[in-house]
Amino acid sequence: MRTTVKVALHLRRSPFVTGLLTADGRRHVRLMLRHLAPHADRLEQRFRAWLSKAGYEAAHSDTLLSITPAAASRCPSVNAFLKQVRSGGRRLAKWNLSLTKINRALRRFDQLSGTVLEGRFAPAREQLLLATNFLLNRTFYEVREAESQAFFGLHRAEAEASDLNDLVVRFARVLVKAFGADAGRLILKEEPLPSEISHPLYIERGGPGQGWIAGVRWRDRHASCWSYPFGSSAVLQLGFTTANPWSTREETLLAAAAAICRKAIERTRMAQQIRRLQAESLRAEEEERRRIGRDLHDEAGQALALLRLQLEMIERDAPGRLRPRLAAVRELAGRTTVELRRIVARLSPSVLERLGLETALRLLIRRFRYAHGARTQYRASCLREHLPRPAQGVIYRVAQECLQNVAKHSGATRKPFPKVYR
Repeated sequence: MRTTVKVALHLRRSPFVTGLLTADGRRHVRLMLRHLAPHADRLEQRFRAWLSKAGYEAAHSDTLLSITPAAASRCPSVNAFLKQVRSGGRRLAKWNLSLTKINRALRRFDQLSGTVLEGRFAPAREQLLLATNFLLNRTFYEVREAESQAFFGLHRAEAEASDLNDLVVRFARVLVKAFGADAGRLILKEEPLPSEISHPLYIERGGPGQGWIAGVRWRDRHASCWSYPFGSSAVLQLGFTTANPWSTREETLLAAAAAICRKAIERTRMAQQIRRLQAESLRAEEEERRRIGRDLHDEAGQALALLRLQLEMIERDAPGRLRPRLAAVRELAGRTTVELRRIVARLSPSVLERLGLETALRLLIRRFRYAHGARTQYRASCLREHLPRPAQGVIYRVAQECLQNVAKHSGATRKPFPKVYR
């Protein structure tokens, strides 16, 4: 079973980016950046050397360099740089780099730039550093909040899904949004996954493993793809428009999501199996009821009818003193025949099959009214719609049981209703 979900991602405008610095603050920052621009390359070389010595990875160093004032000096505007900070902050958050280490690195660059600028523009440098740290904190919060919402969405999807197919669609939709993919699919198989995709794979267009991406159109449409197994018979594949290797944190989140989805899929499959077994049990029970009803009608019913006929014949030929006793026995046989017919009707309501649910309910209520001297009212709002035969049987049995409980336990009076529906 394959389900593909495509989500269009629209970037929202962030008012706090444009309003983060005052007009005077922007003017001073732009002036500072113009004086810093001639020294940007030399500053970045010294900063990269410091990052390497401090143990930062190459990818982390590149991203940190993109959120420094040297990078800001190359941007067309301060707003463009602040948006670049948000983008870099999302990458750093996904790499799980701590804000403390990021702030320490930015402080180091500020010291280097202060030396180059000979202590000038200190307020502008401080304002830009504060704005950068504020955006990084805000971005980290948004990324962590999105991760929490993703896991909440997985649990909510399980609670709201109507069946296994619906559950798969909901899971794929949540995971596409959580990891910022262009499209995604969660593939369920009846047999175990091939060994080639039974472990996590990052696949780029034209690279090795591309043949394991489900669908030729997917291979041509996406620049990169994540393939992550969700158990032994399910795999998640996410497509991206750019090369997007997963980070260590994203792989950890994929593993956690896989555990949640795997258990939910197993529970849903088990629930479907239980419902199927319950339906089979109800069908078997109904068949057994019909068989018992037929046996009682054909065997016991005919035997009682014959017994009543024989008693009537014996009563005519019997001496006068025995006739009252034979008449009483004959009446008992007659009442037993009536009760047996009632039991057969309860076991196997043939009227339901012959005349439909609404007529069967009306006859059931009419028999109850005559048997117990009660006044009844009947209303039906949706029975004219087509209902499956098992559902009709359940409704009839519920009504039957309700009337039986009323007769046994209600202790109701015979107060008439204002209107009787027939």
